Amino acid sequence: MALEPAIAAALGAMIFWGVGDFLIQRSARKMGDLAALAVVGLVGSLGLAPLVLPELALLSLPALGLLLLLGGLTFVVGAMDFEALREGKLAVVDVVLEIELPFTVLLAFLLFQETFSLLETGIMALLFVGIILMATSRFSFRRKSLEKGVALAGLTALGMALVNFLTAAGARQASPLLAIWIPWLVFTSICLVTISKRQGLGRFWKDAGRFRTLAVGMGIADTAAWVFYALAVEGTRIGLATAITEAYPAVALVLALLINKERISLHQALGGSIALASSLVLAVV
Repeated sequence: MALEPAIAAALGAMIFWGVGDFLIQRSARKMGDLAALAVVGLVGSLGLAPLVLPELALLSLPALGLLLLLGGLTFVVGAMDFEALREGKLAVVDVVLEIELPFTVLLAFLLFQETFSLLETGIMALLFVGIILMATSRFSFRRKSLEKGVALAGLTALGMALVNFLTAAGARQASPLLAIWIPWLVFTSICLVTISKRQGLGRFWKDAGRFRTLAVGMGIADTAAWVFYALAVEGTRIGLATAITEAYPAVALVLALLINKERISLHQALGGSIALASSLVLAVV
């Protein structure tokens, strides 16, 4: 059975986000959060430029204002995301970030009037059971029972939901590529200005050159993920597309366990499996 283009795009976003988050964690630990975010922005902005320049003439002022706002928000949320990935276990943080889904669904319901069937709602609920299991290192009500990076990842997820909604709005008002390119120009500029004031750009360019293979790979993967996501939310319900992409920790989990040698508990592995399987089922129901 052939998948709809928007659903296939959502699965593509899932794959590239998994690879991207794995590379982001490694890059952020070597270069720093802000530098890694700037590299992602540079790769995406330069790579997409030839494709989006012909579309600029069709951009309306309201759409431009929306995308500029999205760029500022992307900078804030991206910085928090990179810090959470740098601080915590990739296998855990990636799954906690999936809490963005209920917030995204709520915004889609309130502002886009999207609705979901009882089956879809049930699968999403099961997904969050898995998230809770995955995010908790041990069953205790004490604060320290949470894995490192989980609290920041939860806050990041709230910001990501708003980024998701504005990306969908931008993709529909302008185009999927412009909905990525213009915000990335904004947050990349903010990153470079901030780096320049803090330490100068010399060290940034040195680190980018030193880790260029890792940095470029990270930038390509994250750019591809966001382009696929923009295509997905343009063509189908934002809540459904976002839910499908939440399977991206399946890729990051395998890479983290095999390459980073991270360790997780049995109940965390079970929770991750439940969450990821639920996300994948949404692609075919």
